Amino acid sequence: MEEPRERAARAFVAALPFARALGLRLGRAGGDGVEIEMPWDARLVGDPATGVLHGGAVSALLDTASGAAVLLHPDVPGGTATLGLRVDYLRAARPGEAVTAWAECRHVTRTVAFVRAVARDSGGAFAEAVGRFTVER
Repeated sequence: MEEPRERAARAFVAALPFARALGLRLGRAGGDGVEIEMPWDARLVGDPATGVLHGGAVSALLDTASGAAVLLHPDVPGGTATLGLRVDYLRAARPGEAVTAWAECRHVTRTVAFVRAVARDSGGAFAEAVGRFTVER
């Protein structure tokens, strides 16, 4: 049975037209974080010669997963918005593969939530992110 916060995270992802356009699907969600999958899609390729996903699509995946993780945190009573997100690309994603992001809300103050996220494919982690998000009270 889904918890209210998990329902809120699912509703958050489902309500975002951009997330729908990217094909994002919320997977595991709980008190420790959230997992979101993005299928490989030729429309999201950044390099036609290699078939590698565009970094902007990966960044959007990490941002969405991070926002959902904030909503799952028990100290966040309302909504959230991105204040800042830094993405480090460790390597290119593997062409033709779906990618998954895992995000955890690591700390919450009165007004700001701090998040860490990682994007993976079958070869392991290929991008990492740290972000700051608003905490609506």
